[in-house]
Amino acid sequence: MQRIFNGMLTAELPSLTWQKSRRSNPSGNCVELASLPDGAGIAFRNSRDPDGPALIYTVDEVAAFIQGAMDGDFDNLIS
Repeated sequence: MQRIFNGMLTAELPSLTWQKSRRSNPSGNCVELASLPDGAGIAFRNSRDPDGPALIYTVDEVAAFIQGAMDGDFDNLIS
C-alpha cells in the first residue's frame, strides 16, 4: 500500500467508504470521514471537493476531538 499522508489528494487514497453526519444539509456544506485500511487513521474531506486534499488523523486524535465537541469545547466557534 502506498504511503498515506496528510494533504494527499483524496483520489490517490485507496477506495474508501465515506460518510457524513445526518445533520448535514443538501447545500453541500459537509465534511465526510472514512476509516483508512488497517486502522491507519481516519480521513476527512470536503464534500464540495471530493477529489481534493484529505486531512488524515489518528483514531486517538479524532476521538479526542469528538469527545471535546460533545463536551462543548468548541461551542464558541459556532455561536
